[in-house]
Amino acid sequence: MPISPDQGSTGGGDTVTFTGTGLANATAVLFGAKSATITANTPTSVSAVLPSGAGVVDATVRTPGGTSNPVSFYYVPPPVIVDVSQSSGPVAGGATITLTGRGLDTTESVTFGATDVTPTVVSDSELTVVSPAHAAGSVSLVVTAQGGAATAADPFAFVAPPTATGFSPLTGLPAGGTLVGITGTNLATTTGVTFGGVPATFAVLSDTRVAAIAPVHALGAVTVALTTTGGSATAPGTFLYLIG
Repeated sequence: MPISPDQGSTGGGDTVTFTGTGLANATAVLFGAKSATITANTPTSVSAVLPSGAGVVDATVRTPGGTSNPVSFYYVPPPVIVDVSQSSGPVAGGATITLTGRGLDTTESVTFGATDVTPTVVSDSELTVVSPAHAAGSVSLVVTAQGGAATAADPFAFVAPPTATGFSPLTGLPAGGTLVGITGTNLATTTGVTFGGVPATFAVLSDTRVAAIAPVHALGAVTVALTTTGGSATAPGTFLYLIG
């Protein structure tokens, strides 16, 4: 006797349907020793609300004519999110996020706020998902699997593209080492700063200010650019490497 679905949450609540013959006037549906609430019944099918449970149990239907042969039903524990590879991404979407945890192999959807995204399941402990386009701001990140739902400990932030409005000082030595203050907007998630394409050591001071140490570079004028999880921006003007 087929049962659909043949697995569900340990917390119960799913609707399960048995199909076969001689099922009219069902008096009970049992998952192991627990009774399920019957919601629909015809001579060829019985639908019931799954009770809570764990592991693999025998599911049976009782009618005035007897008890059906048992079929195996698998209780799936709820998913657990242990880590999210990054906690922010661009408002345009497109960031690939890796989630690790347990019970992820039956994941059906990942929700960013109210937006559902179809994930790529790698294993029971890992899945990846591409963030959708979304207005700037923080939203909950929820994984829904056959065993239930799990919410990441930290919200996911959609970050607007940065702007770089200026920097100071405007000059430095080819040997590097000059401390440069860069101003702009949406700089809190800065992941990199470059001088003429050369990466610089930096520190995020606020959403409007980043401090960077000019790297070693040949003499001449270079652009100062930064990258955040929301995108990239180049400051107006140039930084001049010269001999002091």
